[in-house]
Amino acid sequence: MKILKFGSGRFGKKNLSEEIRFDPETQYAVIRSSICTGEKVAGFKDKKDGHFTEVMLIRSPEDEALFKQIYGIDTVKVEY
Repeated sequence: MKILKFGSGRFGKKNLSEEIRFDPETQYAVIRSSICTGEKVAGFKDKKDGHFTEVMLIRSPEDEALFKQIYGIDTVKVEY
């Protein structure tokens, strides 16, 4: 299993924001957190149909800060 690190190759900060776009008019930022395992995934949820677009795995507060920095987000809603 290959572990991808943000900041290098295809998954660099620049490429992440270019490949997975965020439109605050139609989407909002959310972190999905599993109540069973505690795994957290950051992404965007469509305001109309609720479709979730996964962006990155959140393993630490630094990962959450990086997600916010890449997309220029101040707050992120957490859903369980």
